[in-house]
Amino acid sequence: MNPVAPGVARRRQRLAALFVALFALSQALLWFAYYAHGAKPLIGDEQGYQDTALAILAGGAWMPNTIWPPLQPLLLAAIYTAFGAHVLAAQIVQTLLFVACAALLRDLWRRLGGSVAAANTAAALFLLNPATAAYAQWLWPEIPHLFLLLAALCLLARAPSRLSAFAAGACIALAILAKSLLSAFWPAFLIAFLRRERPHLLLRPAALFVLGLALVTAPALWHGWRAYGRPMIADSSVYNLWIGLTDRWRSDYVEDMGGATLPAFIASGTTPQERNAAYLEKLRALVAERGLAATLAGQFGRQYFRLFSVKTPLVSQLPGPACAGHLSVYRTSPWLTRTLTVANDWLHALMLAAAAFGIVCWRWRRMPAGALRPLRDPLLAVITLLIAYQLGLMLLIHVKARFLLPLLPFLCGFAGSFLAALRRHLAARSEDVIALTPMRLALGALLAVLLLFLAFAGPALDHLCAG
Repeated sequence: MNPVAPGVARRRQRLAALFVALFALSQALLWFAYYAHGAKPLIGDEQGYQDTALAILAGGAWMPNTIWPPLQPLLLAAIYTAFGAHVLAAQIVQTLLFVACAALLRDLWRRLGGSVAAANTAAALFLLNPATAAYAQWLWPEIPHLFLLLAALCLLARAPSRLSAFAAGACIALAILAKSLLSAFWPAFLIAFLRRERPHLLLRPAALFVLGLALVTAPALWHGWRAYGRPMIADSSVYNLWIGLTDRWRSDYVEDMGGATLPAFIASGTTPQERNAAYLEKLRALVAERGLAATLAGQFGRQYFRLFSVKTPLVSQLPGPACAGHLSVYRTSPWLTRTLTVANDWLHALMLAAAAFGIVCWRWRRMPAGALRPLRDPLLAVITLLIAYQLGLMLLIHVKARFLLPLLPFLCGFAGSFLAALRRHLAARSEDVIALTPMRLALGALLAVLLLFLAFAGPALDHLCAG
């Protein structure tokens, strides 16, 4: 083990102290914003998860509907059983999971070939943005889902064993029970068990992965079979597709159609099959009226503005004009609103711009010995497909800005690699996995401009609050 020079050790200690101070400040501002003027009210699906959790504690059904998967209310009910029915208890548990997500990201990025500095920077970018940290204070299942996804990827990144394969399958199953996002994607995780040498599939670990997934999802699937005649966990895909194709605006919470449309969707049939059939007819008629090309053009012109928007769920809930999609459910003073908004905007922009350069400048085919090789290595193929799958899905379904969270660890990873490489480059030291060539930097600048345009231009293009 190489000894660390005293100057390097002191610099690392100063950086660590700075990070701790900034993280503590970010957390203090968020907790103050949530509770200082009375607890922030729950909004949207948060209230539904809370009501279901309390109903479970009172002896109610653990899967009362087919719109939302069951894990989040079950998790809340378990927390409330242990610590009392207080939202604060759930927030503390989810904050611990949020920090664990950063630790998993750091471990995963090291295994994907990033340097220690790159992995540390990625974790810091993830933790320090108050808009990301605030997810831990809300009752949406975003943080538990992300923790389970990253845990599965870290397990798959290790040399496959029976226990790690089974645990990875169980994590993916729980992630599906938290959010339906991976329901159609989970078979792609079997690619992680492929090997290039004499191409073959590691049958036992792959089978144990499927077994872990099957055992954890079995109760929910059996419930669906008994109640609706087919094995299912939750099915809101047609509903979300209808909302996605009828959305008008490039920003969240501007004449939001989600909650307004749900009662009509529920009333359209007595079973999920009937409701889906009714709305599939509406979807076919809508596409026939608009034309397929015009429908896709409209989606491209709106969806990714919503996904990458700098108006994150935190900013959307801060005080501001309702015509721009501000809910004003936080009762923060002007100075705190400005502080959180400025921190959100700068850190969001930094992450997107640095990630753009990191993606383009990543030297995919010339990585350090022992590092995972993208497209040649099965796990990196899974991650690449996962990113493409999510971006493709968001082209069609109803998109909220919070749906970017599952992509944030990877964006932070590429951003961390670029920023670490840039520092090493300025210090005349090489970085193995990043190539800072003029052509790559030019292409990175183009991608950065595109992402920043998507992040900031939506309200102006929609002429929100004009006049």
